[in-house]
Amino acid sequence: MAPEAEDPDEAMERLWRARRELVAGELLERIGHASPAVFEQLVVRLLVAMGYGGSYAEASQVVGRSGDEGIDGIIKEDRLGLDAIYVQAKRWQTTVGRPEIQKFAGGLDGARARKGVFITTSGFSPDARAYVDRIDKRIVLIDGPMLADLMLDHGVRVATQRAYALPRVDADFFEPE
Repeated sequence: MAPEAEDPDEAMERLWRARRELVAGELLERIGHASPAVFEQLVVRLLVAMGYGGSYAEASQVVGRSGDEGIDGIIKEDRLGLDAIYVQAKRWQTTVGRPEIQKFAGGLDGARARKGVFITTSGFSPDARAYVDRIDKRIVLIDGPMLADLMLDHGVRVATQRAYALPRVDADFFEPE
């Protein structure tokens, strides 16, 4: 039995996904070679691109320095600045465990904050993920693959090389009235 030919739309989707995976891998590789300061700025830019706070200049503050108490950045949750989201960015190759998440949660306590985003180029241990589900604070964990996906989705440090419009017949036009 001969294999079915791939539908052109399915082929386009498969190729698009393959290209996206390739670019995501390249993004993570480049981030891995960037300085910690560049990485911290990148994650704040990503959150701004996702709609938090308005422009980069008015919405965010990069903190990350020695003695930052586990906080690398602060971003306004909305344009009015009614609430803030605290950011921790780790450009790591190893898995982020519960102790790092607990340190970040403690940093949120010190800032009287209830919301945070912990972003890493690696991943999180199951214990770290379970910990954020049990605490009162709202901490969102973004691992390397999710970081790359969000950068692609929001056009952060990526450019469109070429766009394709997929035509289809307007079948409604040809239907009798």
